[in-house]
Amino acid sequence: MNAEIIAVGSELLLGQIANTNAQYISEQLAEAGVDVYYHTSVGDNPVRLSQAVKVAQGRADLLIFTGGLGPTKDDLTKETIAKALGTGLSMDGEALESIKAYFQKTKRQMTPNNEKQALILEGSASLKNENGMAPGMFLKKDGISYMLLPGPPSEMRPMFSKYGIPAILGTLKRKEIIYSRVLRFFGIGEAQLETDLEELIDTQTNPTIAPLAGDGEVTLRLTAKHESKSVAAELLDGVEEKILNVVGDYFYGYDQDSLVEVGMKVLKGKGLTLSCAESLTGGLFQSEITTLPGASAVLKGGVVCYQDEIKKKVLSVREDTLKQHSAVSEQCALELAENVRTLFASDIGISFTGVAGPDDLDGKKAGTVWIGLAVKDRPAKAFLLNLAGGRNGNRKRTAKYGWHYLLKELT
Repeated sequence: MNAEIIAVGSELLLGQIANTNAQYISEQLAEAGVDVYYHTSVGDNPVRLSQAVKVAQGRADLLIFTGGLGPTKDDLTKETIAKALGTGLSMDGEALESIKAYFQKTKRQMTPNNEKQALILEGSASLKNENGMAPGMFLKKDGISYMLLPGPPSEMRPMFSKYGIPAILGTLKRKEIIYSRVLRFFGIGEAQLETDLEELIDTQTNPTIAPLAGDGEVTLRLTAKHESKSVAAELLDGVEEKILNVVGDYFYGYDQDSLVEVGMKVLKGKGLTLSCAESLTGGLFQSEITTLPGASAVLKGGVVCYQDEIKKKVLSVREDTLKQHSAVSEQCALELAENVRTLFASDIGISFTGVAGPDDLDGKKAGTVWIGLAVKDRPAKAFLLNLAGGRNGNRKRTAKYGWHYLLKELT
């Protein structure tokens, strides 16, 4: 079975709300073994909705609609679908009594248009709405299944989980599980990652491998399908091992992991403390640390040393270093890292100095960055970056590279 999710509502097209319903339904269908090939959004317009239904009928076995089941004139989903299917609407007596009981309980007058919410497609199974008024419905006609759900997530999610998924599972002959795992990489581009894994990607069957770039990072989504979740997990383990044998140097975590979260876990696990000297990042690196609970166990403190005078007076960078090499240099990054570690008596000192952009500075091109790393009882190191983004993009990527080099040093 493959599905298409059709979200109805002009507010979606106007950008007034995000289509979180489609995301939730897709996640639930994946676990049920139903492939989702298309997401469609259409406004409150019966002509365009009819067109969307016709297109979806030609490419999906299951059509799931969200929204447009309310009492107002622009709520036309079930009327439009009934017309498209050549069927009528009938009153769901139980739903109607539930709506009446709500108005009695709240001591509000029930207007006639509220009865419209209790209408369902003729021949469909009603899906009880335990958190609102309009029921959902499920109908199979001419080999295609149709499910209509309310738009508000507070109503749609519990209805779909409790009643929608069981209705869909009842139509499936084979209940495969789709099990996904996301591998996260940093320090390698999407094109390079794909090139390095070309043979694996070209021969993929089950599991499948899908690269995705975003926010300076690259992810691989591995997806396996099997009736047994444990067998699906074994399939993912096998392909993951092959991937990490090729590009494991850039791998740092799974699923929703972030570099800062993984880095903090490593530091906490090793009982190490950290201090920071930030020039172009302006405190961004430390700010991200303090978003996590328990940050005080790792972060001792830091200095935002944006001006050279602060680098000299607070962090004891030698004047000769700044005159001969400038603040954007390997020598300055090393001194900043070593001196901030000493100043805060931490196990590790990390520094960031460079040209965020958009203009060049002191003969250094925008995007030129040095990251210094001083780990107790080890020689200090400095890493050169040549970034090619906007000002804030360069700052964010620099902070991530700080965690990247720190993890490589400690793991």
